[in-house]
Amino acid sequence: MEINEVTGQIIDAAMKVHSFLGPGLLEGAYEACLRHELIRRGLLVKSQVLLPVEYDGTLVDAGYRLDLLVEDLVIVELKAVEKLAAIHEAQLLTYLKLSRKKVGLLLNFNVVQMKDGIKRMVNNL
Repeated sequence: MEINEVTGQIIDAAMKVHSFLGPGLLEGAYEACLRHELIRRGLLVKSQVLLPVEYDGTLVDAGYRLDLLVEDLVIVELKAVEKLAAIHEAQLLTYLKLSRKKVGLLLNFNVVQMKDGIKRMVNNL
């Protein structure tokens, strides 16, 4: 699958999950349900993927975890917050740089309409 196909599937799945659950739950509930929906669609999904920091030629576990990595192409960072902030975007951009991945989706499920909680970000490798 191409990146745009994968991101399209992720967004469609997120909208389905949000339509069913609505806003107001904890991030973990959305993560588990989105993971289930993506796997049901036949996508390869890894959750809570360790993301080490490379420092001085050594990989160091600094506690970073990717919420979801889909098809080894797209990082999905989930939130359930009142409003996405610049720090959330910076977090995803950092994850993209550390992992050397090109595309990430920042999904905030604590919105009335899911379309208002989607931010696609690109790492200019």
